[in-house]
Amino acid sequence: MRKLFYVTYFEKTNLLLSQILKRAPSEGEEIKIKGRKGKVVGVNSIDEKNVHVQIIFENVKKNKPTVDPKKRK
Repeated sequence: MRKLFYVTYFEKTNLLLSQILKRAPSEGEEIKIKGRKGKVVGVNSIDEKNVHVQIIFENVKKNKPTVDPKKRK
């Protein structure tokens, strides 16, 4: 029987995702959740099976269209 971990991902205090995994993530590991890239900051082992993982996501730059003053609405 393989050992499975119940991994819960948090961003600050917000619950993002809960998964059952064969391997718990480690600190500094790059991770992608819901299409967003992030980095594992902390891993808290609650007991043998439960693991809480703290994540910081990269800031997303939004492209604003350039405004041409010659055009009118």
